[in-house]
Amino acid sequence: MGRIKEIERKSHGRRKRKPVIYIICEGSETEIRYFKKFRSRECNIDIVPIPSQYKSADKLVQKSLATIGYNPYYPDEGDIVWCVFDRDDNSDAILMKAKQTAVKEGYKIAFSNPSFEIWFLLHFSNQTTPLENCESVVNQLKKKGKLEQYEKNKEVYEQLKSLQEVAIERAKKRMYELQEEHIEIISRESNPVTTVFELVEYLNSKK
Repeated sequence: MGRIKEIERKSHGRRKRKPVIYIICEGSETEIRYFKKFRSRECNIDIVPIPSQYKSADKLVQKSLATIGYNPYYPDEGDIVWCVFDRDDNSDAILMKAKQTAVKEGYKIAFSNPSFEIWFLLHFSNQTTPLENCESVVNQLKKKGKLEQYEKNKEVYEQLKSLQEVAIERAKKRMYELQEEHIEIISRESNPVTTVFELVEYLNSKK
């Protein structure tokens, strides 16, 4: 899929430039379709799908560096980069490398373990038991009373919107519990967890 742009690069007259939120994510339908629903009057959103060969967490962050290098990026004017990635098959060493690079560059991370769909699942249940992989999460998500017809190429934002605050609270609670246990959030051990709520809260604050 090609890049999704919502940015007017050229200024018109003396109109003040809006800050840009760059969302760098794996080139899958799920994250792209979801984040496209966050519109903002205060800033521009640029969703940048990364090709599958850069799927590993450290390569995604490295690709973010290259991507931003070719685009207007002014942190002092409010621009920000969010790297969105899952645990997938990443080792702890790769996850830590990705985190360290992101921190060094001032990028934010929205991490999900084991997969992005754990964020969707938290809208319906307080999942604290580890789930093996993305398939396991989707199986839970498709149970009766949840997103029974869920598919990666379907829009789900509107179905989830009314439950968003509940999901945020559940995600926060889980993160705090892990931190109290001194478990690294961006690691394989944190299963299940998602910090996507931080990106959602940030996007909501810009509406």
